[in-house]
Amino acid sequence: MSQQQISLPAKLINGGIAGIVGVTCVFPIDLAKTRLQNQRSGQQIYKNMMDCLVKTIRSEGYLGMYRGAAVNLTLVTPEKAIKLAANDFFRQHLSKDGKGLTLFREMLAGCGAGMCQVIVTTPMEMLKIQLQDAGRLAAQQQKPVMMAPTKLVVTNAVLSRSYNSGPVASVPRAVSATQIAKELVQAQGIQGLYRGLGATLMRDVPFSIVYFPLFANLNRLGKPSPQESSPFYWAFLSGCVAGSTAAVAVNPCDVVKTRLQSLNKGASEESYNGVMDCVSKIMRKEGPAAFLKGAGCRALVIAPLFGIAQVMYFVGVGEYILDNFSLSFLSI
Repeated sequence: MSQQQISLPAKLINGGIAGIVGVTCVFPIDLAKTRLQNQRSGQQIYKNMMDCLVKTIRSEGYLGMYRGAAVNLTLVTPEKAIKLAANDFFRQHLSKDGKGLTLFREMLAGCGAGMCQVIVTTPMEMLKIQLQDAGRLAAQQQKPVMMAPTKLVVTNAVLSRSYNSGPVASVPRAVSATQIAKELVQAQGIQGLYRGLGATLMRDVPFSIVYFPLFANLNRLGKPSPQESSPFYWAFLSGCVAGSTAAVAVNPCDVVKTRLQSLNKGASEESYNGVMDCVSKIMRKEGPAAFLKGAGCRALVIAPLFGIAQVMYFVGVGEYILDNFSLSFLSI
């Protein structure tokens, strides 16, 4: 990342583009992560990430790996905008006389950014998880009998009252993220979209506390001198290492968040009344190892996302767009 101060609008553009490119590249791995995290003991459909992806392609087609991607692609830009803007805001107000921040103040700035981003992150994750996990539930329902692959559908208590009501489930209707959001708001109000808010805070706040200071310090190690910027490859690697480290560190919180935000429940799957109830039931019935489900997938998702973000900053995509847009606007 360039040593010179990057304007906030340029940061927002870089972050938004990085989010869109990153989501497009790694979304299938994120889908595998969600399905692996939602599996219960004794009801495993997928053995690992590759097995999940192969079975998804066979039963749902290549595009089946991108179910729920539209939600992320739509909301990833405002999410990155809030996160980057908040981190800059807190860093600026925590700095003294323009001097560098201490590690503790860097962690405070990251904490503030993580708390702000959940405004968008929680409903985005909520809707995404319903669509991502639908294929696992369909496969679980079809497991006892051989059935031809059908169009992927979403079933949940709000959208299909007959779900799991008998030995032969009726065919539920296909729904979109917009339909899920609309019916959740009608049934539960706006708080329906913020189910799992506490778990999302538990994941995103520690993630930002770990990521931002770790990246800043790793990137600083690669600078030839305090006045020069680190090489491109070093910034890229710093983003990947910091992102994957933070992702694995908070994976237990991500498992809890995924379980709480999954409205759809398969046969004999547990329902949870809150964060502590979810943690205790997972610990009692599945053991501590359950909190590491999908950790490898999550690391593989997060590392490229933040590495790509560093590419955007290094190339200066945001600055290029702003400069050319300004010139074009002034010439009109």
